[in-house]
Amino acid sequence: MQFYLDGYQPGDPFVAAPHPSLSERPAGLPDTADVVIIGCGPAGLVLAAQLAEFPEIHTVIVDRRDGPLEVGQADGVACRTVEMFEAFDLADQLVHEGYQVNEVTFWRPDPADSSSIVRTGRINDVEDDLSEMPHMIVNQARMLAYLRDHMRRSATRAEPCYGLHATDVRVDPDPTAQHPVEVTLQHVEGFEPTGQTSTIRARYVVGCDGSRSTTRQAIGRRLEGEATNQSWGVLDVLAVTDFPDIRLKSAIHSEQGSILVIPREGGYLVRLYIELDNDRDAEMLRERSVTPDKLAAVANRILHPYTIDVKHVGWWAVYEIGQRLCDRFDDAENGDPPRVFIAGDACHTHSAKAGQGMNVSMADAWNLGWKLGTVLRGTSRPEILRTYSTERQKVAQQLIDFDREFAALFSARQDRDADPERFQHYFREQGRFTAGVAVRYEPSPLTARSVHQHLAEGFPIGMRFHSAPVVRLADAKPMHLGHAARADGAWRLYAFADRAHPGAADSRLRELAAFLSSVDSPIARFTPPGTDPDSVIDVRTVLQQGHRDVTVEDLPPVLLPRKGPFELVDYEKVFCPDPATDIFDRRGLDRDRGALVVVRPDQHVANVLPLDAHHELLDFLRGVLVEVG
Repeated sequence: MQFYLDGYQPGDPFVAAPHPSLSERPAGLPDTADVVIIGCGPAGLVLAAQLAEFPEIHTVIVDRRDGPLEVGQADGVACRTVEMFEAFDLADQLVHEGYQVNEVTFWRPDPADSSSIVRTGRINDVEDDLSEMPHMIVNQARMLAYLRDHMRRSATRAEPCYGLHATDVRVDPDPTAQHPVEVTLQHVEGFEPTGQTSTIRARYVVGCDGSRSTTRQAIGRRLEGEATNQSWGVLDVLAVTDFPDIRLKSAIHSEQGSILVIPREGGYLVRLYIELDNDRDAEMLRERSVTPDKLAAVANRILHPYTIDVKHVGWWAVYEIGQRLCDRFDDAENGDPPRVFIAGDACHTHSAKAGQGMNVSMADAWNLGWKLGTVLRGTSRPEILRTYSTERQKVAQQLIDFDREFAALFSARQDRDADPERFQHYFREQGRFTAGVAVRYEPSPLTARSVHQHLAEGFPIGMRFHSAPVVRLADAKPMHLGHAARADGAWRLYAFADRAHPGAADSRLRELAAFLSSVDSPIARFTPPGTDPDSVIDVRTVLQQGHRDVTVEDLPPVLLPRKGPFELVDYEKVFCPDPATDIFDRRGLDRDRGALVVVRPDQHVANVLPLDAHHELLDFLRGVLVEVG
């Protein structure tokens, strides 16, 4: 974390100075805004947190609840989501507070006594080098609290507006309208209308308002799909049990049904996903008479010969599995630019057992957030907004397909002759998907084709930038390379150097640095006057030499940029290999030629180029960014 760029200030350095525009904004609900976000769930608050990094953009967040969510709902935090939270400086708190999933156990009917269950397998939850971040379990309400805290600390001092239910969203057909989207808001208390309504006009509106989304209905989109006629109960409990794996994630299949055990944060709390049988539990399902006590009785039936004595219920729910998806995630029709977007449950729904709902919803929002922020800031072309629906709808379709197969396999009746390895093998094989790192965006203006992929085989184009340990040159700090990136809307150029010393005349890196310092470079072409040189394109370098074999005196000026009102030198742009695990070997980088890895603001690899492909780099960025002057 870097601070004091604008001068030393006492107090908490993680609280940004308020942006000057705040004094010009009216108290209460404004008449107009740049962006209106409807819904304060995971998607809505990730989007709000990302837009809070653009303090000149006026964002309004509304929610029909009276206040923040306090308990319940999703709890699984995939490795990729923890990586994303690192970009918001929130990963440390999340990891410190949450339960870390390390191993998974599998239980099936005992071959010697099918009325009992026995452990049949135990595997690592996350494969080696899948991510530097763990798979965590944290209450969704806490995840949302982290994001609200981040918003309050930002220069926008952003806060959600509660007690406002969006009842209509309309788009003005006039292409010259400055704020073409009108949102009608019904004031509510305890979800009951007060009789008061307000309207607000915006340049863009994003509906993160759940599976019954008013925004989705207003733009004419529909969730298509079907229910599976499978019902599950969820219990967050404090309990006493003789089941030995209660503090391990456990997938249990018995003759009486299935349970997924998810230990929770704090050392005592545990979540039980309990399959409800359409025959044995038909009466309470039909009469909707499910209670926590009845769910606990089903859990004891499935766990036999083990028992669980529930002492306290923190939260519970019953849901029916269904996979539904919209064909588009925006209002664009007939070539018109998108003005209204939907994210999260508003455009895809599925079961909870795979732990993907909250994670994919947050990824939707991060994908959209940097695009909206940079378009409104004027540094990105408006056309990139079309890529949101294209990219995320395909990811949601993959999730629906996975969830359908996973739910069916989890709920399948397990006869005593079935292969006990089948579900365990499937779980292991799908680990990359459930960790959130399998997403790969297809070629588009934001993602190049794999022409030069051989130069950096460990950074597949379209996939997330896979971090690795390095040592920062200036202060010899061991760290992860990916953690240098913030959720600030900037593109990153990671220049992995060739073998030559950076001060040598034949250094390809030095030649690249000279181009990036020239008037023809993308930095000169796309960085607005008066802003820091890394505000749009952030150049970072990894050398092949050890950190004691090079000094900052050997570095070209573009790797020591001057920033802020005092033109202070940023010394944190250059890294060297970690002696224990060389990033060039670990990520398959070409040592002779080096490689230039272009990374989007959402940390997905956009392109891989030779270090001397100067014009190819410029041509690629020209299709995304807005030239100045």
